[in-house]
Parts: sequence; structure tokens; C-alpha cells
Amino acid sequence: MTLADHHHDTSPSRPTGLGALGRPAEVRTHPLDMTSTAEVDAVRTALADAGLLGETVRFAFFAPEEPPKSDVLAAAPVDRRFRAVLLDLATGRSTDNVVSATSGDVVSTRELDPATEGQPPIIDAEFELIEDILNVDAGWLAALAARGIEPASVRAVPLSAGVYDYPGEVGRRIVRAFGFQQDHERDHPWAHPIDGLVAYVDLTARTVDRVIDAGITPVPTASGNFDDPAYVGPDRETLKPIEITQPEGPSFTVEGNHLTWQNWDLRFGFNEREGLTLHQIGFDGRPIVYRASIAEMVVPYADPAPVRFWQNYFDCGEYMFARYANSLKLGCDCLGEIHYADAVLADDLGNPVTISNAICMHEEDFGVLWKHADMFAGSAETRRQRRMVISFFTTIGNYDYGFYWYLYLDGSIELEAKLTGVVFTAAADSEYATQVAPGVMAPYHQHLFSARLDMTVDGVGNAVEEVEAERIPMGPGNEYGNAFRQKRTRLTSESQAQRSADGSVSRAWHIVNPSVQNSLGGTVGYALLPEGQATLLADDASSIHDRATFATRHLWVTRYDPAERYPAGDFVNQNPGGAGLPAWVAADRPLDGEDVVVWHTFGTTHFPRPEDWPVMPVEHTGFRLKPVGFFDRNPTLDVPPSRGGHCS
Repeated sequence: MTLADHHHDTSPSRPTGLGALGRPAEVRTHPLDMTSTAEVDAVRTALADAGLLGETVRFAFFAPEEPPKSDVLAAAPVDRRFRAVLLDLATGRSTDNVVSATSGDVVSTRELDPATEGQPPIIDAEFELIEDILNVDAGWLAALAARGIEPASVRAVPLSAGVYDYPGEVGRRIVRAFGFQQDHERDHPWAHPIDGLVAYVDLTARTVDRVIDAGITPVPTASGNFDDPAYVGPDRETLKPIEITQPEGPSFTVEGNHLTWQNWDLRFGFNEREGLTLHQIGFDGRPIVYRASIAEMVVPYADPAPVRFWQNYFDCGEYMFARYANSLKLGCDCLGEIHYADAVLADDLGNPVTISNAICMHEEDFGVLWKHADMFAGSAETRRQRRMVISFFTTIGNYDYGFYWYLYLDGSIELEAKLTGVVFTAAADSEYATQVAPGVMAPYHQHLFSARLDMTVDGVGNAVEEVEAERIPMGPGNEYGNAFRQKRTRLTSESQAQRSADGSVSRAWHIVNPSVQNSLGGTVGYALLPEGQATLLADDASSIHDRATFATRHLWVTRYDPAERYPAGDFVNQNPGGAGLPAWVAADRPLDGEDVVVWHTFGTTHFPRPEDWPVMPVEHTGFRLKPVGFFDRNPTLDVPPSRGGHCS
């Protein structure tokens, strides 16, 4: 949720080789190819030539501007475009620009209205300013002095401000800052929250609007240094090595960003807002998902205290959390026969930054695929499941998030989010927090993610059905009361397709192609199987409800529009609310047999435990997409027995 260590490769980029027209020497031949350093340079050059850069202008956002789906599917000529949002640190003025790296032209530019649209995301250059701003403010220094704390020992954590009933903040670029005491250079300051104290900071004016001091609470002295042997104790010596080997190499191939494995075929991408993206996912030549990503996440906190009520963070839209993607390491983050892919982003100055080993790809055993020992035929057969793993990890302040896309031999797709890191801390006793160490409180909160699934099940004309179990009352035709059946409801419009999960009736959503039938006469489809955990728990009248409306339903379905990419809107930071999904579905467009996008909210409600301190064991959440009628029979009958075993 705040500035993290980057571990990025910041070595000088390759020469761009720009010609007279500003065209990059390194040509991309597919519209969904990964970003190159030459393209970042080309975009920066085009913006500079157009007079849009300057000494105080910084890149607040940079990502590929993917062409419409129809252009890609029609193999239209490649025009590699990028979206760059520029922020002038001196004035707060920001512009939203689209640049063609193919031609070197600025395709469009417009100035943002921060009062109605919100602000660009918070950037590194602003994080770096915060302690200097606070340490010249008399109110902040007086509050620290009253607590006997040296300012030099305080690590200030600037956090997104949200939107509340402060008229003076409208249109201004604001963050709210907490302090944490750091006892020495290697000390983890999250263990030492300076509670009861928050500063509201204007990033453009570089001034403190107000300091709220709700009273002195002793700073906890408990250690949070999970990497200190003096605190942790010696490593256990009872774990024996596990070696993952594939003597003949992996079963997948990667060419550029094109991955093939067994019957699967797809492209992968990466951008600073969504991180890992998957494109044109198909099985045995049949399309299933055109584009899949985690398009937003929000972390709303439950403590209504005067210094904490505003805590809620959109880690994708407010912080561009994939900027801080880790460079993954063999044996630590990934195990086995690994293929890594680098990711190229732009820094605050628009220079290319390469994150080495940002994406990890490998295959892994996943237990029994199918098995039967038949007493009549005398057969005994077992096959083992295997999955292809495509993943990345990112660190955003105190939390670390891993996102793992799994492809299975049986045609299933799964997304697993792994949550770890350090819980956010407080010191004041509260009914809205758990004590995790002496004097250290961890407020209750949620982690709610929005998956954007642009579906193309055997083509672009799809529909969505809600499928659930229906109990049949005892009576005529059900004299013994054992009957239940499947109930199917077609979601024909955007207003109807705002749904919540219900585990009591095994509710799922089937994305079907009404114009394609399998050999048994049924429609081909994929089922979205939700975990069905709690959605947004904040009150319907709250500010966060207005800004994170996407998180109030497990399912939304919209008609495809290439401009509709982010469920809380393009500019989430200090957006007053109503943007994204609630605005789009107001049109109530028809969905039956149309080109549809499925949005799925999933996540966890975290009541921290003492076992989550000082670093949290991984918490898991996610969802599955499972074929239903897409195949005429079990598609894994041709999987051979494991070689070298005793399965045949």
C-alpha cells in the first residue's frame, strides 16, 4: 500500500535507434506483444516533441493501449499504441495521452478534471517527498515531541486519501500519512506504529493541511524482525530436500510471449496496473477467454476511529501495484524447470525499466487426475493431473501478493491469489482489531479483487446463465422428498446480471455459446465457480461503497466495450465514486448472445490472528473456470500412465 523496494534492473537501456519519423528500430509484429524498451523510448520522445514533457512533469501511468478485440481477431495491421498519463508535480495538472510507438505520433491528449474524474495514481517521486514535508511542519513535529520521538527515527507512510466531506480537498492532490518508528536500519517499523496521529498532506503545495492528534498511545516495543535469528531462533534442521526434476525438459514451449502447453495456447502480457495478463486463451484450437486479468483490488479497513476511518486502498488503481513486481528467484518463488519472462515498464521520467524474471512459468504435478478400479472388468487405471503455472508476485508496502493462473489437462482454468507480508498495525486497543503481539493491534479489513474475464467461448457470441440447485417440496411426484434439480436462469441484460454467490444452492454462472452445440445437443460452455466469500461489508451509504461498488456483487456482466477496462473507473485516486461498472451498467445493454465481459469479485475478510505475526503465512483465495459441455467426453482419456511408476 506504500512505496516498496523495487529490486528492478535499472541498467542503461539499449539505444532506441529512432529514425527521422521517430519510429522505433525494434519492431513488434503482433498487437499483443510484450512492451519493449525501444517502445518506451519512442513514446517518451513523441511526448517530448509534442511539448508535453517538462522539468516537473512525471509519468503517473504507462501501459499498452491494446486495440479493440475485433481488430486483433481480424489480424488488422499492427499499430502499437501506449497510454501515458502525465502529472506536473509543480501545478498538479495532468493529461491523458495515447501515443503510437509505430508512427511516433501523439494520437490524442486531454487534460483531466480532478474534481470530477479523480487524480492520477500516486507515484514514487511523491512518496520520496513525504518525510521532508512532514519534518518541517510544526504540528507534526510537536506531536512527535510530545511522544518523545525523534523525527529522524520515523518512517512516514503516505496513503491514498479517499473522498470524504472535506470541501477544501476537492480538486487537490491529497494523501494521509501515518508514522512508524524504526529503531535501526534493519528494523521493521511496522511493529512500532505511532498511533493516534495522522497528517493530511497536499502533495502539490508540499504542505500539511492538518495534523490530527487523538491522544498519546505508547509505541509498541515488540519486535517485528522476522529475519533476525536473535528473535526467531535457529532454523529447524528436520526438513529434508525436495527436488523437482524433468530430465527431458518441460512439456511447454514459449516463443516471445506465446505459450503452448498440451492442448493449450495463449499469449501473456504485463502492465503496471494489472500485472500479468493472459490473452487469446484457447484449447485444441477453440477460443475460451480473449483476455483475463485482475483489473482492480480494494482493501477497506473496519476501524471507525478518527485517525483510521478513511483507510481503504485500491492497490491497482491508486498505486499501480505491479510497478513493484518482484524479480523472482529459482528455489524461492518458483521450483522446478522454470521459464522466466522479463517485463518492461516506464519510470517516473518515462525511461524504460526492466523487471527481470517478473513472470514465472512452469508445470507441476497436481495429484490424481482420474482413477477407477472396476470389480467387473478387472481394470485398475490411474492418471495423474498436471497443471501449467503462470505467475508473478508484487510487494506493495506491508503486503505481498502473488497471482497464479493455472491451466489443467482437463480444460479447467484457475486463478489463485496468495496474500502474505506484514499486517497493517495500530497500537490503540479496539473492538475492530486483534492484538497480534504485546501492544500491537492489527485492524480488521478485507481484500477484494475484481477479475475481468473477456469471454469468447467458441466465439464472441456468448450468454450467461445462473445455475443452481432447486429443492423440490415433498408431494405428488416427490413422495419421499428426495428430489432436487438444476435451475437455470438466463441473464439477458446488464441490470439483471448483477449477482451474488449462494453456496447453499451451489450457485454458479455458466458462460455459454448459444449458437454452438456439442454432440449431445447441449450448448458448449464454461462455468465460473465462485468461492462465495463476503463482498464489501461497509455501509451502503459510505464513501467506499460509492467508490468500490464493483465489490458489492460477486458477478457483473457487461457488453464488450474496449474502453471499459477498470471496474472502479480509469482514475480511482480521489474519484468521488460512481465510475466504472455502476456507470456502464446504467445503459442496461442486452447480453443474450452478445460479446460479453464477465467481472468476478472474490477475496477474503481478514480478522488477523497472533499466528499472522510478525509475517503472515500465505492466505489463499480465487476462483475456477470449468468446462461444462465444452467437450463431448473426458478430454484427458489420452493422458498416459506415469512413466517409471506402477500405474499401469
